[in-house]
Order: sequence, then C-alpha cells, then structure tokens
Amino acid sequence: MSRAPLQLGLAALALAILAWMGALSLSGRAPTADLAAPVVSTPTSGDLPTTVRSVTTTTSSTTTTTPATTAPERDLSIGVLPAGADAVATLTTATGDEIEVEDGSTTSAVGPLSLVVEADGYRTETIEIPAEAAGAFPVWLDPPDQVMDRRMVFQTGAAPKQVAFTPDGEELWVTLLGGTGLEAYDPFTGALLAAIDLPEAGSVEVIFDSAGEKAYVSQMETASVYQIDVATHEMDRQLLTEGSWTKVMVLSPEEDRLWASNWVSNDVSEFDLATGEMVRRIPTVTTPRGLAIDAAASRLYVAGYDDGDIDVIDLESGEGSTIHHTGGALRHLVADPNEGLIYASDMALDAILVIDTATDTVATMGSTDRLPNTIDLSPDGRVLAVSNRGRNNPETYYLPGPEWGTVLLLDTTNGEILDAVVAGNQPTGLAISPDGEWLAYSDFLDNRVTVLALPSTQELLTAGGGRSQTYRAEIPKDAGG
Repeated sequence: MSRAPLQLGLAALALAILAWMGALSLSGRAPTADLAAPVVSTPTSGDLPTTVRSVTTTTSSTTTTTPATTAPERDLSIGVLPAGADAVATLTTATGDEIEVEDGSTTSAVGPLSLVVEADGYRTETIEIPAEAAGAFPVWLDPPDQVMDRRMVFQTGAAPKQVAFTPDGEELWVTLLGGTGLEAYDPFTGALLAAIDLPEAGSVEVIFDSAGEKAYVSQMETASVYQIDVATHEMDRQLLTEGSWTKVMVLSPEEDRLWASNWVSNDVSEFDLATGEMVRRIPTVTTPRGLAIDAAASRLYVAGYDDGDIDVIDLESGEGSTIHHTGGALRHLVADPNEGLIYASDMALDAILVIDTATDTVATMGSTDRLPNTIDLSPDGRVLAVSNRGRNNPETYYLPGPEWGTVLLLDTTNGEILDAVVAGNQPTGLAISPDGEWLAYSDFLDNRVTVLALPSTQELLTAGGGRSQTYRAEIPKDAGG
C-alpha cells in the first residue's frame, strides 16, 4: 500500500501545531504529561537531503491531477513543524510560476502544484499537490541525516500502550492503558475513527486475524481477551483467561487457537476460538509476557520478565523448559517464521536477543538504547524496529525521565543501527505496517502517536546508518530537548 501525506482542514492544522507545541490535545483532552517535543540540533550548512512525496485525495495509490486550465481556484494553507524552523515554502504552478508562502498563511492557486519546504538544518521536503487538493497541509521537517520521514503526529487517549495497523493498513488501533478501552485512527490524517469502550478498564495489547475481520484485545484488570469486529468496531465476545493480569496474545498459524500470557498467575491461557472455550492454563516461568509460536505451531515461546527467562512449551504435552536465562527483563517477542527465528527485547540488558527455533540456541543480535520495549519486524525480515523508553525518572517511571526515548531500526544480520528517531516521553507501542511502508509509535506519557514513512530496505541498507552517529547527543533533555 502506497499512501500520500495528509490533507487536513484549516482548523485541524491549527490544532496540530498547538498539539506539537504541547498546548492542546487534538482529541480535545488536556495533556497529562509534558508534551514538548525534543529540539533537534542539526547542521546548518552543506548539502541537505530532499524528500519527495505526493498528495492524493483518495485512498488510491495513484495521484490524480486535474489540468490547470479547467480546475477551480482553491485555498491552501501550509504549516511547518517544528515551530521556529524558519522555513521557506514555495509553490510552483504547472506553468512554472513560483509563489512563496508564509507559514500558516492562506494562498489561492489553480491546478497541480509542487510544494518545496526548505529550512537550515533540516531535510528539504517536496510535496506534489494535485489540482483538486485544498485545505491545510502540515509539513514535518526532519534532521538531514534521518532516513525515516515523519508524516503525522496526533494526540490519543490516556497512556497509549500499543499501536497496531489493521492488515489492510487503513487503520491504526491504539490501546489505552489509562483509558476505558482503545481507539482506532486513520494513520494518515490522525482522524479518530472509533472509540471502543471495554468493560471496567483500559487495554494492553491488540492483534488481528490475517483477514482483518477480527481483533483481539487484552485487558489486565479483568484477565480477559475481547474479540472485536474490525468493520463495526463492536465487541463480539469476552474470553475469560481465568488467570491474573493478562498481557500478550498470539494466534496459531491456522488462527483457530489463541494463547494469552497471564503476568501475575504465571501461566498462559489457551483458547479454542471456534467455541470460545478456554481449554487449559499452562504453567510458565515467572511473569510471562511476550509470546511467539514456531512455524509448525508445535511449540510456544514465552518471555519471562522478572528473571529474563525464555521458556519453551511443548503444545502437545503442555510441558515447558527454560532454554535461556539472562537475569535481565525479557519483554517482547516477535517471530520470523520464514527464517525460523524469534527476536526478544531485554529491558534490563538494553539488548536484542535472537532465538534459532531449529536448535533453541540464543544469541545477542545487538544493543539498544535504555529500556527497549516493543519490537517489530519488516515484512522481509531484514529490519527490526525497537522502541526505547529512555532512563526512568528516579522517583517513579510514571513521570517523565531525564531522557527522551528513541526508535531504532536495526539490521537483523548484524545488529547495526540503520536509522534512529529521537522521540518523546517513553515511546512504548510500536508497529510496522503490513506492507512495510509505515512505522507508528506511541509516546506513553505524552498521549501521542507519531507515524513515519519507511524507505525500502535497500535504501536503509545504503543510507550509511542514517542518524546513528548523531542522535545520541539529543537524548539527554538538558542537551536542549
């Protein structure tokens, strides 16, 4: 799926700018934490990269244009973020006329347009605007050495724990640990499509079946998994795990079974999805969280948080064995079924591990920044994305800490950093779209989601590491962030 950047109304642009500055929530909620984004220190001279993209007015990947001679005149407003970038925005018409546009001002124009936004110390953005497109066009400028391209930033409900694209990539679902359920958004406009209330509390994780018809959402407080109809955003049924503090779920390859980890009762619940029956609870290592299944659906891998254990459960017998002990804090697992590998994030060791399911040997793939959380794999298995919360506040991790968090892209063959983004307060949820063209992450304490365009794997591999050599100087908040 190839998607173009957003097109918003004038009011939405104003709200987007205010939200980025920490003054207002796009959803109308008052912010509960410091929403200020890090100030990026970048070079102010030399040749800077350029990003070229196009705007469409439908979900089609084809840009439709209307001849300038027949298209009506319309108003456009260009807003540049971050504020204070001192950018120069220039519109070029189909006849070659150039119109310099002031940030936030409204300009009337006819026909297809090319928008170029330039600012010292930032990558130049070029946007192709078709003849029928009108309204406001927020443009997020990125550091010149950053390969990922930020396209959308929007506010969410309280404590966005996880983000997940629907299989068609058209919606981004956000679980709310501090809310009353979860929310579904258009990831390319930030529009709230649905607020899905759950009984009693918020939600932890969400996964989808491959057809994109059903979603499964975990809730800790009720030890439940809720099945949601993706098309209607309505709850179909509640599955009781009979465990305690349910966290992560995984589907079998045939999608007839679901397993859910229970953090406090130290077990995994298995469901027959045809009947909704919880068929058994399987004992595990202490504080089970991340889950992954092998390609043959014969063994379930479990990440134990408290002691850094990796447990492997034989699904026929239900018996488990510990194949690796780090003494750290294993959090999330993601499988590459094509290669027979499973990747694991260890929050205590700031590392990514890789499990070879053919031999159950475990190796360290690479290092991360402080407190790696969620991980996700590109469709080709070559790139692993990692959200890193950053150092905790010494009083409590419920408050912003001394560092901004980060999002890293790692080469799975050697663990090297391919690109990096300095994020907000505690980036936690993270997802790569099914087509591999987009990445979304949540800033947990900022109630905010960011969506970035991902370049191809080949582009990442030849980009010289992106921001890998420069981003760390911007992580400490006392560095100007």
